[in-house]
Amino acid sequence: MLTKGDDFPLHQTSEPIAFAGTDRNFYDRYFFNGYSPDGAVFFAAAMGFYPQLGIVDASFCVIIDGVQHNLRASRRSGGERLDLSVGPIALDIDVPLEIVTLTITPNDGPLAGELRFTGRHFPIEEPRFIRRNGTRLFMDYTRMTQSGHWSGWLSVDGRRVDAGADWAGTRDRSWGVRPVGASEPQPPPEGNFTQFFWLWTPCNFEDRSLFFHSNDDGAGNAWNRRAVIAGDNGTERHFDAATFSADWQPGSRRIARMTADLGSDRSLTLTPTGPVFAMSGLGYTHPVWGHGLDHGPELAVSYDSLPEAEHRWGNPLAMHIQALVGAELTDDGTTHRGLGVLEQLFVGPHEPTGLTGLMDPAP
Repeated sequence: MLTKGDDFPLHQTSEPIAFAGTDRNFYDRYFFNGYSPDGAVFFAAAMGFYPQLGIVDASFCVIIDGVQHNLRASRRSGGERLDLSVGPIALDIDVPLEIVTLTITPNDGPLAGELRFTGRHFPIEEPRFIRRNGTRLFMDYTRMTQSGHWSGWLSVDGRRVDAGADWAGTRDRSWGVRPVGASEPQPPPEGNFTQFFWLWTPCNFEDRSLFFHSNDDGAGNAWNRRAVIAGDNGTERHFDAATFSADWQPGSRRIARMTADLGSDRSLTLTPTGPVFAMSGLGYTHPVWGHGLDHGPELAVSYDSLPEAEHRWGNPLAMHIQALVGAELTDDGTTHRGLGVLEQLFVGPHEPTGLTGLMDPAP
């Protein structure tokens, strides 16, 4: 099967581009978020290709006045990897690794926009994520992450909001293997998702960006962790021995305050200040619009909204979140203040922070 991608020097095997190995769970995904400097507007978008499943899906979400508006779309891909559009949601790679444009054409829902992301630095390559459940491969993927600024506009119910030079955010690209599509008919005996601890904290400061993430097992041992400070001048400093601690919001598995010691007298403090974004808007753990699900031979487009009250802990659609945070980074003896997000997904126990059970609230 030949597709447009075969005319580009992108091949990794002797097969045409349409054939991505043999694992049904192979995926190739874009993610974006952005926020106004006062935190009044938060948006996020994603597009995922699932070559072995023959599906491509996309989503665009906006929080304004406390309400999260979710636009989702899905279609069958026919093996084509270079058609970066799914119904009303489209991407243009203007300058690879530097500039990407996200377009939301008017549709039956209330959302529209044209937003351009310009990177502040060369993308950060995170350590490769490899995780098994017993003998079964659960995850094996690479991700690059990049902070930047937004320009353009978006509208909600005809209310237009212009994005200025002070609008910041982060994008990532990841590809490899992780659970997508329909559930496996015979999961591993110990289950696929009985313990997962995930923190991800991309932050924007005046002249630098900060990235910290951690995947931990139930004992608190990190199986993937890294901190990076990326300067707008092109510098990139990695810290492999970072540690963190968290204070919990009562009766929940949400963080009220997080601190990280990056090492070399550098530290980070994150405090939630603004909207809580439910990642289910982008399909994560969503029962109907989960990643790679087949919605039939025709283009499927859906819109819904999630009021502020439904973002509270306890709603299954708001277990996996990104919280807008105020960030303080002490670097080279100077404290830098900025904004970022604190992504949180905590399933099962985590001994250092006191989590027990499958979804028991923090002590």
